[in-house]
Amino acid sequence: MTVIARLDAPGCGCDAAQGLASIDQALERIRALPRRKDTEDVPLAKAMGRVLARPVTARANVPPFASSAMDGYALCAGDLIGDGPWVLPVSARIAAGDDARASLPPGHAARIFTGGAVPGGADCVVMQEAVTAHPGRIEIRTRPTRSQHVRSVADDMGQGDVILPAGRRLTARDIAAAAASGRASVTVTKALRVALLLTGNEIVPQRQDLAPGQIWDVNGPMMIAMLTRPDVEITARAVAEDDADALTAQIAALADMADLLLTSGGISVGDTDLVKPSLLALGGTIHLSGVAIKPGKPVSVGTLGRTAWLGLPGNPVSAHVIWQVFGTALLDHLTGRQPVTARSHAVLADPLEHKPGRCEMRPALLAGHDANGREMVRFESQTHSARVATLARADGLILIPAEADQMRAGDLVEFLPFET
Repeated sequence: MTVIARLDAPGCGCDAAQGLASIDQALERIRALPRRKDTEDVPLAKAMGRVLARPVTARANVPPFASSAMDGYALCAGDLIGDGPWVLPVSARIAAGDDARASLPPGHAARIFTGGAVPGGADCVVMQEAVTAHPGRIEIRTRPTRSQHVRSVADDMGQGDVILPAGRRLTARDIAAAAASGRASVTVTKALRVALLLTGNEIVPQRQDLAPGQIWDVNGPMMIAMLTRPDVEITARAVAEDDADALTAQIAALADMADLLLTSGGISVGDTDLVKPSLLALGGTIHLSGVAIKPGKPVSVGTLGRTAWLGLPGNPVSAHVIWQVFGTALLDHLTGRQPVTARSHAVLADPLEHKPGRCEMRPALLAGHDANGREMVRFESQTHSARVATLARADGLILIPAEADQMRAGDLVEFLPFET
């Protein structure tokens, strides 16, 4: 079996390809960009998908008292002298929420329910199925052990423990943990303000019939969908002017209202590719101009004042691939999220051919498991930057290293699943 290059491996086999940055070099430059540190407190009910700016710590021990893990009877194991069976009088009834300061006389048992506070003098709980109940007393035939079925103080979390670290993008599970820790709100980074700029005179909205030479806008709806998340606020969406001076003014205006300017198309070397010249004319800086990747080689990253800029290719498949590889990394960096590794490995269901020179991210479909239980992937014979239907059929991207010209069925590849 052949294990191919990883996205985070130095060079990915494409460092010097056409003088372009490698994938890992591009990711390093993205993560070196400055980011704002504005924060806000939000209630837990509105914290889903936000990125923690400060860690969440437990306000108190959880549980704050020893409690029963099931319905049964609380008693002291040491009160059971000699061989069984043992008969104990039942002198108390304790439910969840009852006063946790109750105490149990020696040689007695207490009827207790799940979540109820184990009374002083008791050190174990016998499940109700393990006793024979009689009016006012119980009979036990099997000796319990100390701490049996008892949730001890701070069994879940101790006061001051870090429950969730800063940089975590909150899930429902995280919010449950924050609530259990006694926190009603959390401190998160402010939602990232993003402005969208679409280029291409041939692009028209779907509600409009196509004239000769026109195509419907794909990147606009796709980009909005990619950015529909709680830690992002889309502040503007515009179609680029076809005049250099007008485009420059447009970029300046959009950058003023955003932390990230996301553009589509206009970043190659043609006469009509005016985005980078406009950015430079405004005093911006280009940190990345082209990556040895297929598709999406023209991808560019820069800054204009405090605003970051990501230039996506105009072809929809290229734009989507670049967003998965670089856009999500940039978004996570700017929102303060710690880097997350979502990659795995899969087995090629069929052989593939590849033109050496650039790393290729090819859309692929999960196709069951092989005889060894490993996930398999299927894919088209080539990556077509304008065939959008292939994206809808794919589950993610496989990484083909720059130097590979062919791979065999059964070879192991790195698989990057699409974000859901």
